[in-house]
Amino acid sequence: MAHRPPFIAKFSLILLHTMPLPSFENSPLSMNQDLDRANANTIKDFETAIAMCRDIFEKKLRDYGTSWRVMRPSSLTDQIYIKARRIRSIEEKGLENARVKEGVVPEFIGIVNYCAIALIQLSLGCGESLSHERALKLYDKEIEASTRLMLDKNHDYDEAWRHMRVSSFTDIILQKLLRTKEIESHEGKTIISEGIDANYRDMINYALFALIKLADD
Repeated sequence: MAHRPPFIAKFSLILLHTMPLPSFENSPLSMNQDLDRANANTIKDFETAIAMCRDIFEKKLRDYGTSWRVMRPSSLTDQIYIKARRIRSIEEKGLENARVKEGVVPEFIGIVNYCAIALIQLSLGCGESLSHERALKLYDKEIEASTRLMLDKNHDYDEAWRHMRVSSFTDIILQKLLRTKEIESHEGKTIISEGIDANYRDMINYALFALIKLADD
C-alpha cells in the first residue's frame, strides 16, 4: 500500500471521531458488519480527493517554491474565479468545443489549492518565501479546518451533496466568489454575513464534492 502523508492519516482519524461510527478493527477503514457503508465511503472518497489535491500542491511547490507568497488574497480570488468560469464554460459548451482539451478535474483541484493558499495569505499576509515543510504544514492545517466544517454540515444534512449535480457545485462556487469579491470591495467588513475565510472554506468543500462526483461518473 502506498504511504499516505501524515495529514491524510490524521484526516481519517478526524472523520472517524466526527462521524457517529461503530468501533473499528485494525485499519481506520476496516468495517464491522454494523458499519454504515455511506459513512465508510465518505471517509475513503475524501481521503482520495484530498490526497490528489495535496499531491499537485506538493509537486508545484517543488517546481515553483512559494512564489504565491507575493499574491494578495484578492488576486487569488481572481485566479479562482478564472478556474470556475472555465469549468462553467466547459459545462455549457462541451469539452469538444474547447480549444484546450483539458477537462474540469484540474480546475477543481486548482480551486481547492488556491483557496488553501488564500487562507494562508489571509493568516500570514504577503511576505517572504516559506520552507516547503512549513508550506505543507500550513496547507494541511487549512484543509483540515475546512473539512472539519464539512463534516459537521455533512452530519446535519445527511450527505445531501451526493444527490446534487456537479454543475450545481460550479454555480455555488461562482456565487461564493462573487460574495467574496463584494466583501473584498468593502475591505473585508460585513454586517451580518460570514467573512472571506468562510467563503474560501466553503469553496474548498464544494470543489472536493465535485471531484468525488466526477470520480464516481
